[in-house]
Amino acid sequence: MKIASLVSGGVDSSVTVHLLKEQGYDPHIFYIKIGLEDDPEWMDCPSAEDIEITTFIAKKYGCKFDVISLQDEYWDRVISYTIDSVKSGLTPNPDVMCNKMIKFGAFEEKYGKDFDLISTGHYATTLNRDGVKYLGTAKDSFKDQTYFLGQISQAQLDKLVFPIGGLLKQEVREVAVKAKLPSAMRKDSQGICFLGKINYNDFIKKYVGEKSGSIIELETGKVLGKHNGFWFHTIGQRKGLGLSQGPWFVVKKDLQRNIIYVSNGYDPITQYQDKIELSHFQFINNFPDRDYSKSLPVKFKIRHQPEFTNGNLIIEGDLHVIYSEKPISGVAAGQFGVIYNPEATICLGSGVIC
Repeated sequence: MKIASLVSGGVDSSVTVHLLKEQGYDPHIFYIKIGLEDDPEWMDCPSAEDIEITTFIAKKYGCKFDVISLQDEYWDRVISYTIDSVKSGLTPNPDVMCNKMIKFGAFEEKYGKDFDLISTGHYATTLNRDGVKYLGTAKDSFKDQTYFLGQISQAQLDKLVFPIGGLLKQEVREVAVKAKLPSAMRKDSQGICFLGKINYNDFIKKYVGEKSGSIIELETGKVLGKHNGFWFHTIGQRKGLGLSQGPWFVVKKDLQRNIIYVSNGYDPITQYQDKIELSHFQFINNFPDRDYSKSLPVKFKIRHQPEFTNGNLIIEGDLHVIYSEKPISGVAAGQFGVIYNPEATICLGSGVIC
């Protein structure tokens, strides 16, 4: 069986190679160059160290290794999506689209057809029930990355394997230390996938620009300050507003008038809502085993976090609507609402928050 292993140079993807070799596989390693690192304006985003570590891994385990570029595809499918979303006042999630459109999209189109399986270092699992493959949550609930995989298709999932999904993060590091991998104690990446070390606001400023507008207290209508464009701010944001006597939270945006509305306090009621409408919803599996034309219980996430929230999902017209068991904060249009079964063991699919 031929396996393509997508390795970034981090500890998680490095350990997948070790585990695959232990299982008797001979993975072909690919390092995917994406993002803006070849743009002279963004030269603080090097891949040299990542490629050096991945080269070491390939030599250590005697694996074929190729560095490939999907930068053009990344610009067309992910960066353009990000810019367009921001201009529309939405809060995009490039990492979700990276998985759907690049790692399991463009890669499959150009290179993956020669392989039976594709492995990654995601914290996720797969389950097989009655001949259908499902996306399962990881053993490590704090590292679980199924939120970022909620937009993949059944066809993509059928080729995926996640070797570290049954391990805790500490166990992954222990494997790396024992195997003497150079990435063993390397810090986890915290940035958006295509930006690397690039500051997100600098990126938005370059491609969207700036436009001064007012910051207004929602409850009183009082002007509290100025901002440089609604596209720099997202619902639920607290830091970076430059306001005194806080905390202040962004609770609403007026796109036409370029106004940011804020509320004061650590738990303002204006932050919360219990109805979340999702457009462009897709189930990962072609035949979900429950009829969501009727209200049925689910667990869900509206951002990457360890905790799940209880709710009910129902189809209302063209929308899939989550009625949350309790009001939740930070519901931002453009982000993804990801749905799980009531046991939180299977990721069912996702839609875009309206």
